[in-house]
Amino acid sequence: MTQDAAHFAPFAQRMADEGLPNIFIAHFAHYYDKLRQGDDGLIAEGDIRPVRSLDNAERLSPRLTTIGSEAISRTVIIKLNGGLGTSMGLTGPKSLLVVKDGLTFLDIIARQANEIGAPLLLMNSFATDAQSLAVLRQYPSLHVNLPLSFCQHKQPKIDAATLAPAEWPDDRELEWCPPGHGDLYTALVTSGMLDRLLRAGIEYAFVSNADNLGAVLDPSILGYIIDKGLPFLMEVADRTAADRKGGHLARRPDGRLLLREIAQCPADDLPAFQDIERHRYFNTNNLWLHLPTLRNTLVAHGHELDLPMIRNRKTVDPRDPDSPPVYQLETAMGSAIAVFDGAEAIRVPRARFAPVKKTDDLLAVRSDAYLLTRDYRVVLAPERRGQPPAVELDAEYYRLVDDLDCRFPAGAPSLCACERLAVEGPFVFGPGVVARGEVAFRNRTGKCIPVPARLTVEDGVWPGEEPSP
Repeated sequence: MTQDAAHFAPFAQRMADEGLPNIFIAHFAHYYDKLRQGDDGLIAEGDIRPVRSLDNAERLSPRLTTIGSEAISRTVIIKLNGGLGTSMGLTGPKSLLVVKDGLTFLDIIARQANEIGAPLLLMNSFATDAQSLAVLRQYPSLHVNLPLSFCQHKQPKIDAATLAPAEWPDDRELEWCPPGHGDLYTALVTSGMLDRLLRAGIEYAFVSNADNLGAVLDPSILGYIIDKGLPFLMEVADRTAADRKGGHLARRPDGRLLLREIAQCPADDLPAFQDIERHRYFNTNNLWLHLPTLRNTLVAHGHELDLPMIRNRKTVDPRDPDSPPVYQLETAMGSAIAVFDGAEAIRVPRARFAPVKKTDDLLAVRSDAYLLTRDYRVVLAPERRGQPPAVELDAEYYRLVDDLDCRFPAGAPSLCACERLAVEGPFVFGPGVVARGEVAFRNRTGKCIPVPARLTVEDGVWPGEEPSP
C-alpha cells in the first residue's frame, strides 16, 4: 500500500461502511489527495481576466422562444433540494417552508412544472428525501415514467490538524458533511438517473436551487442553448454591492470561462474580488446542461470532472466554535463551466435570482412587493421596477422562522413602495402596516412594542420618540 493509499484507507473504509458507491469514494479520494499535496483551491487575481460583456437574455429573438417551447418535453427541471434551513431554525426540508399565499417552495415548484409541462426532478439529501416526496404525492400529474428524486452523497469531515477522519462521539452525524452542489454530476451517475433520463429522451436539464423562486424554465434561454449547440450555459446577473461576497464569472488567459467563489480568493485579492465594476457578473446558480455531452464528458474523464476544490475550514460541531477545526471539501456545480468546450454564460435580469436565505428575504417575498402569478411564478410587483426592497431584521429577535411568525402574526407589512426596511429590537406588528420609502422601526428598550394596525410610516423612524426604559 502506498503512503497516499494508507492515509486514505480510514476514509475509504468509513465510506464503504456507509454504503457509498465506489465512484464517489474515488471522487473524494481525488480531492483528499489534492488537500494533502497542499492544494488550497485558491484562484489568484493575476491568473484570471474580467468578463466585459455577454449576450442578454432579455433581448433574445422570438425565434428562440419557439425553438425552446418545442423542446420542453425533452427538458428536465432539476431542483437542488438538500437543505434543511437550520440557519432559520427549521428542522425539516427548507422547501417545505410556507413562503407565498399559503404555499411552500415545493408547492410552487410542483405547480410551475405542471404549468410548463416539463418533468421535475429533485436532488435531495438523505435528510430531505422522504418528506419532500410525501409532498409531491399531492401532485399526481408529476408522476410520469421517471422518478421524482435522486440523492446527493455525503462525505467525512477531515480533522484539520491530522488530516484524519474527524471524530465527534457526541454526535456521529456531525462527522459527515455534504460535498457541495458540484456533487450533482457524480450523483446523476451513481444514482443511474443520468442514463435513465437519456433513455427517456431527455436531452436538456435546467438546474437551480429550490429556494430561488425566480428560477423558472425560460423557453427563450432553452432555445438559445439549442440554437448555439451549447454543452453548458450559466445564467449570470449584474453584481451589486449586496453581491460582493458571491461567486463571480471570470476568464482564464486561454479565454475559457470560470467561476471563482470567495473561498477560492487569496486574502490579498479580496479588494479585486469585491470590485463590482471589475468583475461585473455573479453566478445565479441557474444552469443549463446538454445531457448527452455531460454523459460523454464524464465517461471520457473516468467520471471525474476535476472541478476546482473549495476548502472550507469549519468546526466539527458548527454550533460549538471550540470544537475541533475541520476541513470540508466542496465543489460548486457552476465551476463546470471551465470543463466543457464551448461553455458560455448569459446575462439575465435580477428577477431570476430571488433566493430566500434568511428571514429578511422571507419577509420580503411574503409581502406585496412580490406577486404570485397564475402560472405560479413569483415576480416583483410592477411598481418595484425590477428592484426588490432591502430588508434588514434584527437577528436577535427575527432570525428564526418561528420568531418571525410570532412578530408578524398578521403577515408581512406592505413593502410595495418601500426601498429599505430596517427593524431593530422587539416588535409585534399589527395587520395592515405600510412602509414607504426608507423606514426603520427602532426599539432599544428591550421590551416588546406593539405596532398599531394600519400604521403607515413614510421615510422615517418609528416610534419617533423612544419610550423610557
